[in-house]
Amino acid sequence: MLEIYADVVENLLAIPVLKGRKTEKEKFAGAEETHTIETLTRDGRALQSGTSHYIGQNFTKPFEVKFQNREGKEEYAYQTSWGISTRLMGAIIMAHGDERGLKLPPRVAPIQVRIIPIATHKGGVIEKAEELKKELSKEFRVEVDDREYVTPGYKFNDCELKGIPLRIEIGPRDIENNECILVRRDTLEKSTVKLDKLNETVKEMLEDIQKSMFEVCKKRLEEKTQVAYTLEEFEEKINKNQGYIKTMWCGSEECENKIKELTGAHSRCMPYDQEHLADTCVCCGKKAEHMVVWGRQY
Repeated sequence: MLEIYADVVENLLAIPVLKGRKTEKEKFAGAEETHTIETLTRDGRALQSGTSHYIGQNFTKPFEVKFQNREGKEEYAYQTSWGISTRLMGAIIMAHGDERGLKLPPRVAPIQVRIIPIATHKGGVIEKAEELKKELSKEFRVEVDDREYVTPGYKFNDCELKGIPLRIEIGPRDIENNECILVRRDTLEKSTVKLDKLNETVKEMLEDIQKSMFEVCKKRLEEKTQVAYTLEEFEEKINKNQGYIKTMWCGSEECENKIKELTGAHSRCMPYDQEHLADTCVCCGKKAEHMVVWGRQY
C-alpha cells in the first residue's frame, strides 16, 4: 500500500516523497512496524502523507479474532492497517501554492482548462468559446467563464486563485486571426496558439505543467536536504535552511528526544535507501545503527 500511496502522491499530485520506516518512538501505538511516505512543504516543514502499519497480533488477541491455519489449528490473525487522508489536500496547497493562490496539478484538477471570452458583448465571442469547450471537452475537463458582471481581470485572478492549470483567452481580434492566448498557472507564461492546433497544444502543455510542478518540488527537496555530523551543525543548518537533515543515529530514544528538544525536529523515518554518512551517532557519539532523516513537522 505504501508503494501505491507513493505512486499517487508523485504521479498524480506531483510531489516527491521520502519512503522509510518510523523509529520505535514515532511508530503507530500498538504497531510492530510503521512505514511512511513523507513530503516537504514550501517552507521546509515535513508532512507525514501516508502510512502503512504492521500490527501483528496486538489487536486480534484481546478481541479474540482467530483463523484456521494450514494445520487446521486456530491461530490469532495477523493484521495490517493503512490509510491516507484529507491531509493530502493540505500537501497540494503547501507544496505547490504561492502568493496568488492554489496551483493544482493537471491530473487531479477538477477543471483543467478555463476558457475566458473577452468582450462578451460582441457577437460570436461566447459562441466561439462554447465551440472550443465542446471540442476540448472530448479529452479534458473544461469550463467557460461567461459571467458578464465581472471584468476579464477579475476572471484572470479568480482562475489563478483556484489553481486552474491552464486558461484560454479569446476575443474578437483573436477570432479574426484564428488564434487564442494560453496562460499557464504554474509559470504564468503566455503563448499565442492557432485554433486548429489548440487540442494538441493543450494536451502537450498540461503534461508539461504536471512534469514541471513535480520538478520544482524535487529541486526544492534537494536544496533543502542537508547532512549533519554534529548537533551544532544540525541546529545551524536547520535554522538557516529549514528542511530535511540526514544524520547517523545510535537507535536510542534518549538521543531522539535530545535532538527534538534542541532543534524542534522529529525523526521522519529511516529511509529504505540507507546511506553510511559516518560511523557514530550525531548526538552521543556512540556507534551508529541507522541513517535517519529529521525535520520540523506540521
